[in-house]
Amino acid sequence: MPVPARLDHTKLLAARYRAAGERPYLATALYALSVVESDRVPTMGVDRHWRCYVSPAFVERTPVAELAGVWVHEVAHLLRDHHGRAARLPAADQRDAHRVNVAQDCEINDDLISDGLALPERRMEPALFGLPNGQLFEAYLPALPPGPPPHNCGSGAHGRPEPWELAGPDGPSPVSATEAKALRRRTAESMRAHRRTRGSLPEGWRRWADEVLEPTVDWRQALAGAVREAAAWASGAVDYTYRRPSRRSAALRGIVLPSLRRPLPRVAVVVDTSGSMGEGELAAALGEVTGVLREVGVRGNRVSVLACDADVHAVSRVTATEQVTLGGGGGTDMRVGIARALATPERPGIVVVLTDGCTPWPDESPSCRLIAALIGTEAPQPPSWIETVRVPG
Repeated sequence: MPVPARLDHTKLLAARYRAAGERPYLATALYALSVVESDRVPTMGVDRHWRCYVSPAFVERTPVAELAGVWVHEVAHLLRDHHGRAARLPAADQRDAHRVNVAQDCEINDDLISDGLALPERRMEPALFGLPNGQLFEAYLPALPPGPPPHNCGSGAHGRPEPWELAGPDGPSPVSATEAKALRRRTAESMRAHRRTRGSLPEGWRRWADEVLEPTVDWRQALAGAVREAAAWASGAVDYTYRRPSRRSAALRGIVLPSLRRPLPRVAVVVDTSGSMGEGELAAALGEVTGVLREVGVRGNRVSVLACDADVHAVSRVTATEQVTLGGGGGTDMRVGIARALATPERPGIVVVLTDGCTPWPDESPSCRLIAALIGTEAPQPPSWIETVRVPG
């Protein structure tokens, strides 16, 4: 019987030392990985707890320079939160873990190769599939041909636990989710400092660091969340109705009791049509807002749109953006539109103000949920009690 190879710790750790020395901005993350020897892992792999599983046979046959590249490759899966992002994929994609892994390797390896890192020959890269460099794995995944070569970097990459992994957070030095978040931020800060002093960093790492330090928020998701929360708040009020009698009426002969209902809230969208607002951008943003309202179940005659500059020029009940009448073009005072919306007989529970922010605001919170959708990154900040979502201009 052949004797299994024993892990050459000296060679493995020398490779990590080399990787950290040549790319010091990754040093903290590299040394946060704990080593687990395993004959069952094909080469090297990681789990979500920052444990690095290492095949002794792979270490024995791989030069130190290439092992250093594999160290960087594996820690990149964890820094880029590949397992967290994989969990947000459609269920069918999640089940195809090895294909997801190939897409993730394409996202990583184009940066590593352009950075001059040596990698083993069986490396997955975009050029192997005729794909361009510089994309995220979510973009590579649908473009991969059926049945790409199987690849397995562990659950720290594709998110599905492997038989050779330790169960749960037990084992040597597990890294918690909070600690992982701190490691990502510290690494991103080191990358930014490296760019200031040396000016050289692969495009993928530069993009990743910028996103960690200055995350971009999907304004549609933020607006949908704000409207959904406001709708839940507004519909929390209950009222009595005889359209659907209470079930307790059966116990009271000859007496009909009303049941309680949760009314669906009405929404008013106050649109800033002053001279500072561009018509094309305004129409596009209004289309997005009404789309968000439909997404959260508020539509039809429960949505009114008020065109307002320093006065209200048009009020529309809309079921489609094309039905909206926009007018105005003068000064700006969204307080007028908010007051007009609240003065209607069918008072809204939610008011969304679509504006560039160059307007006075009410002195105090009205008796409804008020959401400001601010168009443009330079839009002034409204009072703190107004829920705010920034819409790119």
